[in-house]
Amino acid sequence: MRVSNSVSRLADYYRRHGLGTTIRRVGVAGRQAFFAGRMVVFYCNLDEQRLRPIGVPNILAVKRVNTLAELSAEHLREMTSFWNPRLASRNIRERFDKGASLWLVEFESHLAGFGWTLQGRTIEPYYFPLAQNDVHLFDFHVFSHYRGRGMNPYLIDRILDVFATNFGGRAFIEVAEWNDAQLSSLRKTPFRCLGFVRSFSIFDHTLVSWRSGPPVLPFKELGVAPRVL
Repeated sequence: MRVSNSVSRLADYYRRHGLGTTIRRVGVAGRQAFFAGRMVVFYCNLDEQRLRPIGVPNILAVKRVNTLAELSAEHLREMTSFWNPRLASRNIRERFDKGASLWLVEFESHLAGFGWTLQGRTIEPYYFPLAQNDVHLFDFHVFSHYRGRGMNPYLIDRILDVFATNFGGRAFIEVAEWNDAQLSSLRKTPFRCLGFVRSFSIFDHTLVSWRSGPPVLPFKELGVAPRVL
């Protein structure tokens, strides 16, 4: 299924951008896969006393969407138009069906970016089990013409504030080690680095290889038991 999805996405990208741009894109993806495959995992203890106050600019708004019926047709079109619309729409439906929430950040009433959360578990097999009040943040995206304005840190701060106020627990998020922009963005949030990890799926089993990186909170203090190859 993953192979067919990748082929479909590549064909759609080729139709939209042409051969030259597609070849360059494949080259970038290849370098990412073979030379920088590690993920950096971040955590945040959702303690209200430790989270910083959040200013709310009048031109920004954050909305939480819990079902596909709550998502406007315009926002759905914007979220799916920059890659394969069919696969993107299917992924969105599947995430809502599994209980995930979609968070939208709007700039002057226009969609600027979005991200997903799921509480107590993850969409895909994760590096360690989550507790009931833990939350996983994943697949954040800011549209190109809104980048460089602090949209992603602002959205993450608002999400953390909601979960800290209502649930407690811990929040986790991960980003590819090569993704300097996302790493820089997370440094502006309360998230701290837990470690560097690679995962491998073999016959429906997920194997995890950890290398801790500074600053690291011992796993036993988080109450998680990472599997190490």
